Order: sequence, then structure tokens, then C-alpha cells
Amino acid sequence: MSEPDLAKLEKIRANLDHPVIDGDGHLVEYLPAVREHIVDLAGPGLAADLETVFNAARLTQDLEIEQRRALGLFRMSWWAFPTANSLDRAAALLPGLMAERLPEIGIDFAVLYPTLGLTVPHIDAPDLRRAACRAFNGYYAEICNPHADRIAPAAVIPMHSPKEAVEELDYAVETLGFRAVVLAGYVARPLLGAGELRAARWIDSFGPDSPLDYDPVWTRCLELGVSPTFHSSAMGWGSRVSQSSYVSNHIGNFATAGEATCRSLFLAGVPRRFPELRFAFLEGGVAWGANLYCDLVGHFEKRGAGAIGQFDPRNLDSKKMQDWIRRYGADSVLRTIDDLEPALRLLSDPEEDPASQDEFRHAGLSGPEDIRSVFADQFFFGCEADDPMNAIAFDEKLNPMGARLRALFSSDIGHWDVPDMQTVLLEAWELVERGQLSERDFRDFSFGNAVRLFGATNPDFFSGTKVEKACRMEMSQALPESDS
Repeated sequence: MSEPDLAKLEKIRANLDHPVIDGDGHLVEYLPAVREHIVDLAGPGLAADLETVFNAARLTQDLEIEQRRALGLFRMSWWAFPTANSLDRAAALLPGLMAERLPEIGIDFAVLYPTLGLTVPHIDAPDLRRAACRAFNGYYAEICNPHADRIAPAAVIPMHSPKEAVEELDYAVETLGFRAVVLAGYVARPLLGAGELRAARWIDSFGPDSPLDYDPVWTRCLELGVSPTFHSSAMGWGSRVSQSSYVSNHIGNFATAGEATCRSLFLAGVPRRFPELRFAFLEGGVAWGANLYCDLVGHFEKRGAGAIGQFDPRNLDSKKMQDWIRRYGADSVLRTIDDLEPALRLLSDPEEDPASQDEFRHAGLSGPEDIRSVFADQFFFGCEADDPMNAIAFDEKLNPMGARLRALFSSDIGHWDVPDMQTVLLEAWELVERGQLSERDFRDFSFGNAVRLFGATNPDFFSGTKVEKACRMEMSQALPESDS
């Protein structure tokens, strides 16, 4: 960092009346140490299987494109870490160094997520998946616990079944002592008859159509005092299956995965059934969250239970329709007027099942204000520091019903998009300099929203940390969420 930038960073920090909490930075695993954990848990055979998973990109390079597609492969991450700055690379590897450097980066406390560990909850093989999750969690507990005053690692939790998720939540929180958890945001389940063909999967994001009831997971999160966070990738499904371009696969992938989970949980009524829980969707920004919020409000106002009747085909006056056709119809329409009734039924069938006509029936809504309360109080959106769209979260004139969405400062330190860790706070502050965020907005973005996310579910989340006093004061002075 240049001397002028360093001086600017110091000036920004000196003028802030609050700590800075990083809601989503990253550590990068030292795999030989992780391997020791999985060998101890499950033996060298599964350790070798995990190495094969991580070496998949290299091992499949010689396959033809169609072979890779059939295997559900795609261009994966490569050159994923900053290397011109060796100190930053070392800090991502060594939590002790990361904790020591956070103040000079401009961060007082950081919730840090895995890197390779984010992939293991999505492993198909149950024994390998379970062992890998426990190995990564054990590794992070070992290396991070001595630095709990500055950092909180997030435990990875698989979601292939509610039972599996609850067991891993219990182990991570009660045995290993984690305060933060990151749940798989979806399960890619095989289509009926597709066997093991990875390219033939459907995405179960725990919505109304899920074959399993995930309420035991949300119940256990509440009991354990952990806020469900999601940091899954959408690379490998939808349009992100390029065989040649990681950039094509990477752009928008976290937003796509987060939107799928967020939309599903909302329509399933999870936040309304669990109003004490807070949910975070990380690294995809907040623009998609604002778009989803607007879309849900618009769809509910036009297609909710109280409005869907306006589209009932039985409302049509068929006699008037015939009269208008006779007056205004072209010859080809007049010649086929006897086919009017079946023609009008296209996408407008009066025989729709009455029980399924209210597609918001699971969401537990009494009005659009309930949508606002979920998006303004319970949903949080991880935003990288350099994303200019972060300002949308705080635009009360733009967002329906004056909502302020919970954008969460998420540095993404440790990965390639942060080539210099000391620039993240400067980049976040640029929106204040451009007049797109007020200092109150920045306070919520870089401090208050992190306190709400983790402290609302667990008031002791920040106990024993460098920011404990400020966080307790923030929680004691906060207005009720619904009045914010």
C-alpha cells in the first residue's frame, strides 16, 4: 500500500466511532494438517479419496469436453490466491498472523470462512462428506481457538438430510466450540432414473418442494444460538458450466446460489416460523436481494391469495369476447371463432387445483409488510468491499415500503479478488466519499449489521473479543428490529 493510502486508511479509522467487523473473510487451509485430522477420524483411505476430490481439475484435464460435461465437470478455480504479496498469502494460511494483522488492515474482528472447506458439504459420498466436514472443522478449531479475541471461524455443515445437519451442528458447536456455522445452501439431488450421472441433478434449496422437512435444522440452530449462513457456489449448474472459462462460471455464482436458498426459505415460510433466527447469504452482494425483495412484493400484490382471483378464467365474459371478435377480428380469427374457448384456456385453465392456487400459502404472510419485515430484519447479505451496488441496501426511497436491507461488510480477504488486504476498508469507504452512503449507513454496513446477525441469535457471540464492549452497547441501545 502506498504511503498516501496508508495515511488515508489511518484517518478513516481514527474518525470512526465504532469498530469494524468483517462478516466474511477467508482463511486458506494447509491441507497436510487437514489430512492428519481426516486420517485420525476415518483412516488413510478416505484421506486419499479427499485428495482425489481436490485434484479433480488436474486429473480430468485430458478428458474430451463432452466427457467432462457428462461427468458434471466445469472449469474450476485456478490461480485463486494473491501471490505478489506474500505476507497476505501467509496471513490467509496462518490465523495467528491474520489476527495480528487485522488492526493494520482496518478490521477489529473477523468472521472467517473456509476456502476448500466450503466444497466438502457438497461431496456425494456420505462417509467421505461426513469425515471431511469433521476434519475441516477440527482443523479450524485447533488453529483458530488461540485467537478467538480477533477471529471466529465458521464450521461447515452438510445438508443432505436434516439428521446429518443436526448431528454436525451439535458436534461443531457443543464439542468443538464454534460460534459461527456455514450450512450448505442446497443439495444437488439425482433425477429419478439418472443414476450417478452428475450432469442430471436437480437443486434442492430446502423450499416447499423439498422431499425432506428441514425445520429440525432451523430449530437446532436456534437452540444452539447460531445464525445460519450460506456460502455455496452455483458453479457447475445452470449456465455456469463452461469448460474453458472460470470467469464465466464465477461471475454471479454466489448471488445465484444465495438467491435460490433465500427465495426457497422465504416461500417455505422458514423466517416467519423462526422469527428469532437471522440468515446470511454471503459474497453475492445485496443487489440480488433487493431485486428478490421487489419481485416478491410485486408477485404477492398481484398473485397472493387475496389477488389471484382477478386472473380466474371464469371471470371472462365469453359472449362479449365473441362480439368483439366479430367486430374487430381478422378473417383468420373469424374463421376459427368456434375454437375460441380452447384457445382462451391456454395458460388460463379454470380447472387449476384450488388447493395450490395460493403459491404464498407456506410463507405465512398477512400482507406485504411481512415481506418487508423478513428482508429488513432477518435476512443479511454479504457484500464485498468494492461492490458499488452496496448502496442499494440503504436506499429507502428505492426499496418498497422504505426498507433498509442488511448489507454486511464482507472483505473476502484471502482470495484473488483482494490482492492487497489493506485496501478493503478504503474501497468500502469510497461509497461514503461519493455520497452514496451516509456515515450512518457505513456504520450499519461495517459494524451494526454484523452485531445484529450474530448477536440476535447469540447475545454472547462477541464475549471475550476485542469488540465485546462496543457490541454489547450496540445490542443494548438497538431499537426493536421491526421499528428500525
